[in-house]
Amino acid sequence: MQMYVGITDYDWYEFLKSKKAEEVNFWKPGTQPFKALQENDMFLFKLHHPHNYIVGGGFFVKYSLLPTYLAWEAFGEKNGTKTLRELNDAIGKYRARNNMPITNPQIGCIILTDVFYFKEEDWIPVPSSFSKSIVQGKRYHTEEPEGQALYAQVQERLQHKNISQIGLEQRVERYAEHLTKHRLGQGAFRVVVTDAYQRRCAITGEKTLPVLEAAHIKPYAEEGPHAVNNGLLLKSDFHTLFDGGYITIDKDYRIDVSKRLHEDYGNGKDYYKYHGEKLLILPEKQIELPSKEYLEWHNEHVFLG
Repeated sequence: MQMYVGITDYDWYEFLKSKKAEEVNFWKPGTQPFKALQENDMFLFKLHHPHNYIVGGGFFVKYSLLPTYLAWEAFGEKNGTKTLRELNDAIGKYRARNNMPITNPQIGCIILTDVFYFKEEDWIPVPSSFSKSIVQGKRYHTEEPEGQALYAQVQERLQHKNISQIGLEQRVERYAEHLTKHRLGQGAFRVVVTDAYQRRCAITGEKTLPVLEAAHIKPYAEEGPHAVNNGLLLKSDFHTLFDGGYITIDKDYRIDVSKRLHEDYGNGKDYYKYHGEKLLILPEKQIELPSKEYLEWHNEHVFLG
């Protein structure tokens, strides 16, 4: 198993700890890709000097370049700030300090889930190989002695009752086995669905990002998971119609527009032209395709056929 120890601010950490945030956006002011981890690997938080300790962490979902407004819409305070303005101010300060372009709207988003926070007495001193010259972070592997020792210390604290994490005593198994697929939160769901559909509406191909929304096929309120195969990326109007039952997708990925749309609203020609067509955009990975089980549920329980 690989682990990454990333450097972060004390205030960012304390703010998220106070919120008991179980998913967070560990954002970067630049746009350099983050390739150090695979999905479900462990990402650990190391505070800036003089707090040379590992103080918590989470499990890597994915890395994505996002405009700050979307990072805020997806994660809100889970970005580690109270407002979007504070987020933009923090990004601007980092960029100015490091001679980076101030006006770039994109930030690097390292999305983490099942986040945990250690109490101060459980903070872990950084490994001896973590040089003071490191400015972003360092990767470790559990097959190497130093990485194995660090992982053992983390696991010891995760199984300790003093950890500050809601209901952890009932969920220790979430952290005990790194091969377990960790659950996504609402923010992570939005980002993974957006990227799976290449940032284009599944029905129309529209790629104007501000009007695209990640729709649950089976609603979360009906025990539909925050999983990419329970999602569709849709323009906001199609999302509204899909949730209202005026549009559905069959198991062959064909669009079905209900006759009720015209009956209830006396129009709908802009939508009926898609009736019977196959989805224009689908994820490239087989495991990310819309689940036929969830599509059938939507057809049976939501669609106004």
